[in-house]
Amino acid sequence: MITSEAVERALHELFIVAEGTKLRREDKKKSVEVAALLGEIERHRKDALLVDAAAGKAYVGLVGAALLGFTRIHVIEREATRIAACEAAAARLGAGIELRLAAGDVGDAACWPEAPAVVVALHACGAASDVILDAASGAGAKWIYLVPCCYAASVPFAAAAEAKADALGMPRQAEVRRRFVMSLVDAERALRLEAAGYEVTIAAFVPPTVTPHNLLFRARRVREPGRMREAAARLARLRA
Repeated sequence: MITSEAVERALHELFIVAEGTKLRREDKKKSVEVAALLGEIERHRKDALLVDAAAGKAYVGLVGAALLGFTRIHVIEREATRIAACEAAAARLGAGIELRLAAGDVGDAACWPEAPAVVVALHACGAASDVILDAASGAGAKWIYLVPCCYAASVPFAAAAEAKADALGMPRQAEVRRRFVMSLVDAERALRLEAAGYEVTIAAFVPPTVTPHNLLFRARRVREPGRMREAAARLARLRA
C-alpha cells in the first residue's frame, strides 16, 4: 500500500534540490491524492505505457515510476516550466525509465501515443477533463483514471446543465444549484465514456476534507455493443 508519507519522501527526493527546503503545504496535501491514485493503478503491469495527461510536474507519473516501478511514462503538459521540472526530476530517477515529454495541449492528437495502457489525469482543470476523456478514448486507452477539477462555464456541458436547471425551476441557492449542475456535467461525461465503449465507475477516492474535487472516474475499455448503444441513447436524451 502506497502511503502519503512515502509520496512526500519521493516528491522531496525528485523535486526539492536545496538542502533544508521543505515541501509546500499544497504539495503535502497533494501527496494524499497522489497516494490514492497510485493505489488505483498499482494493479497494472509496470511495463505498461502510462500516460500522465495535463500532468503539471508529472507527480503521478514520476512518483509512479519511483514507488511502483512503472518503466514507460508519457507526459503531456503545455507549460514549459513544468516540462523543465519533469525533465529534472526524471534525471534523478536514474536509468531504466523510458520517458517521453510531449510539450503541448491535451487536445492535440499528436501529443497522444497510440493505445496507451493507462491514462491518469489528476485535477485537469475545467474543460481539460472533457478534452482528456475524448482524447484518451479516441487513442484507444485501455484504462482511464480521471479526477475532474472545477466545473466552470468553459466545461462543454455546463451551459446545457444550467439551462436544464432553469427549465426544471431549480432554485438559485448556490449549493443546491451547483450540486445539480455538477451532477449533470458528470453524468454527461460518464455516458460519453460508456457510449465510446468503456465500463465506468465513479467514486470518491479521497475524503472531501482533502479536496472538494474528490470524484474519480475509473473507466475500462470493454467495447460491449449493447452497452454502447444504451449509453448513446441515454446520452442523446440527456443532451436533448
